[in-house]
Amino acid sequence: MAADKRKAPSTRAWWRKIKHQPYIRVTILAILGVLIYVSMLDNVIPERLNVNLSEPAEQDIRAPMTVVDQAATEQRRTEAIASIDSQMKHNTKYEEDRVQQVNDIFSVIGSVRGDSAELEGEEDSDDQDVPLEDQVERVRADFSDTTNADLQDETIVALLKATDAQFQLALDTSVNTVHETMSQQIRVGDLQEVKQEARDQIDSISTLVSDVRHAVAEIVDMAIVFNVTYDAEATQRLRQETSEAIEPVLIREGELIVKQGDIVNHQVYEQLRLVGLLDDSLIIYPYIGLALFVCILIAVLAYFLNDSQTTVATDNSHLLMYAIVFTVIVALMKTSSYLESLLMINGFGFVVPAAAGAMLLTLLLQPKIAIVSSFLFAIIGSVYYNHDSTSTFSFTYGFYIFISCLTATYFLNSTNKATRILRAGLFVACANIITVLALLLMKSIHLNVMEIGLHFSAAFLSAFVAAVLTIGLLPFIETAFGILSVTRLIELSNPNHPLLRKILTEAPGTYHHSVVVGNLAEAACEVLGENGLLARVGSYYHDLGKTRRPHFFIENQLKGENPHDKISPQLSKTIIISHPYDGAELLRQHKMPKEIIDIAEQHHGTSLLKFFYHKANEDAEKPLPESQFRYPGPKPQTKVTSIISIADSVEAAVRSMQKPTPDKIENLVDKIIKDKLEDGQFDESDLTLAELNAIKVSLCETLNGTFHQRIEYPEEKPKGEKP
Repeated sequence: MAADKRKAPSTRAWWRKIKHQPYIRVTILAILGVLIYVSMLDNVIPERLNVNLSEPAEQDIRAPMTVVDQAATEQRRTEAIASIDSQMKHNTKYEEDRVQQVNDIFSVIGSVRGDSAELEGEEDSDDQDVPLEDQVERVRADFSDTTNADLQDETIVALLKATDAQFQLALDTSVNTVHETMSQQIRVGDLQEVKQEARDQIDSISTLVSDVRHAVAEIVDMAIVFNVTYDAEATQRLRQETSEAIEPVLIREGELIVKQGDIVNHQVYEQLRLVGLLDDSLIIYPYIGLALFVCILIAVLAYFLNDSQTTVATDNSHLLMYAIVFTVIVALMKTSSYLESLLMINGFGFVVPAAAGAMLLTLLLQPKIAIVSSFLFAIIGSVYYNHDSTSTFSFTYGFYIFISCLTATYFLNSTNKATRILRAGLFVACANIITVLALLLMKSIHLNVMEIGLHFSAAFLSAFVAAVLTIGLLPFIETAFGILSVTRLIELSNPNHPLLRKILTEAPGTYHHSVVVGNLAEAACEVLGENGLLARVGSYYHDLGKTRRPHFFIENQLKGENPHDKISPQLSKTIIISHPYDGAELLRQHKMPKEIIDIAEQHHGTSLLKFFYHKANEDAEKPLPESQFRYPGPKPQTKVTSIISIADSVEAAVRSMQKPTPDKIENLVDKIIKDKLEDGQFDESDLTLAELNAIKVSLCETLNGTFHQRIEYPEEKPKGEKP
């Protein structure tokens, strides 16, 4: 037992030593992220199956994720490319070349014809006739080897012997036929057919004599060639475009890969491997994706908490409390999803009491934090409950959790009554049932009365369990982490609290003074948007230390006897100055919240006991230093404590005034605030001059309502007595 008692203080001392270290916040959030990551693994990582080739599948197997089937994609692209024919192009230059070739043939023959005619016209020529063999030789001498090989002698002879009219007609016919034919696209396979059409066209020309017609046909047949050639660049471009246009073959999430009883062939086996369902496959992408997903959630959470302007942003103990509450709710959601999957009861997951997290965070910290946390609960829960979904997230449960938590936050934040948790639980139950009904109707499926009743019962039980958990866990969390929630403040404001009973019975004047200070401070805090309830409750306990020596404080001196008249100013100073620290010590002994202890300890700051300081100087031979008659401090660290400090001084001063009027009260309040400001009592609480002016206005309004002038009723005289 003794060892345990020694161990507990050392553990608390260890935590107090390290809790303010910067790395503690990072460590807490990192541990929370790791817990979330581990809890989501089995919901995100594909299930491994024992499947063998050429054996029937034991169950329907669907793809747990969307992946690209590279082999099938490449096969489809290869087939598409193979289906593309080679691209050809019409070479118009061939037409010009072949027409020019025809013209050259007739030009050469025509030149020989002309030379022969000139020789025949010379009178002194011994031999007027040029042999045809010589003319043919001269023609072939000017022809190219290719032309000589393609043209027969009969063709050249026919054109040499033709009349000028026939020769010209043959030229025109050949050129026109070649031009018309070559202007069309002529493929290799169509060349003979095109040549035959050209021959038929020439044969139909009756104006040409037979020999010339045959010569023209041979020349045209030689001149006509195919003019459509292979276009390598266009073919490659078309095949590239076709390949790029092929969409990747996807194995989509939720797609049926193989039915139960079907034989697992090589294609199916490869698809199972790609989606990570085989023991021999290792896919790291889900692990990386889940890690990034959790990092995003933790980053959003860390940013919001650090910017929330609440104690969780500055106190690592409160951050640890938040992490514990968050972990508890996450664990409840995970357990509920596991039980639903194990029991195979549709709708069992609606029993999850996620609203308890929103209730606890609303009461312990701030509604805004509860709303953001509700959003995160919904996202995480939608992953946990995805076992019946073909998607990574289950919208049904995510939406249900979010609405449940949001309702709890709203109806807890709208009232400060002690029964608000049960009241909020009732509204959460209604919201849960309506949400479940909406989700069921949207599915457009037939439901029997039993299924609807089961869903509604789970929704109601969720709200009931959430309220019970909140009521049960709230006191333990508040005590363990020193959280000063609204519920805790209301409990501390109860006049039956032992410490308030102690003040009331041992120092009744101090009790009345504290109540009035509470009224003044609460009104002023609400003007500035500060916690008015904290100011009121803190005022009730701020002078608890006076109960140790109640009669040394004027408000408790009922018989007019002042014990300070019988002791030295130095001893009086010691007694008066000790009361904030005596009160703080009593509060610590009773495990009171830190905020209340700080108010009791700081409400006098380092102010000067002017009365006893001047009294001591009257009897002293030389002036005494002010530091001997000042409170040790610390100065007020928060605006609430500063406001209570002002209200404490103002209430005591106004109570001692004779016939207070609004002008007197305003001047007095203004003087007290200026004195404290000049004395530096607000240096550490960040109060601005505008806020001090607002505090003064609020205090004057409250004091004028408390110390308003009353009607003086005339004294009633006995009957018969003359006025």
